[in-house]
Amino acid sequence: MSTASAAYLARRAAQKERVRILYRRALKDTLNWAVHRHLFYQDASNLREKFDANKDVEDINIIDKLIADGEASYNKWRHPDPYIVPWAPGGTKFTRNPTPPSGIEIIYNYGREDND
Repeated sequence: MSTASAAYLARRAAQKERVRILYRRALKDTLNWAVHRHLFYQDASNLREKFDANKDVEDINIIDKLIADGEASYNKWRHPDPYIVPWAPGGTKFTRNPTPPSGIEIIYNYGREDND
């Protein structure tokens, strides 16, 4: 294998990875915009059609331009307040009841102590 073909294959692999990451991010962000599942399915189908429209492009420079345009469009239309699973970092339940620091004693029978 020549150096040129190895460089070509490495660049194509990197492009495929960028497209995969862009598609996954855009698909997950589509779920933030769609309130109901039936709306999400239609939006996801439209997103897939946009990606499939350019899947047969072979010129590396055009592919790089399409990826850059797609990433710019994604960043422009990204949801300002995305849904975060409650128990994930940034969610509403994340570390809601953290363990107390060492040295702090919790009294579970507060108010019912023996008054000797």
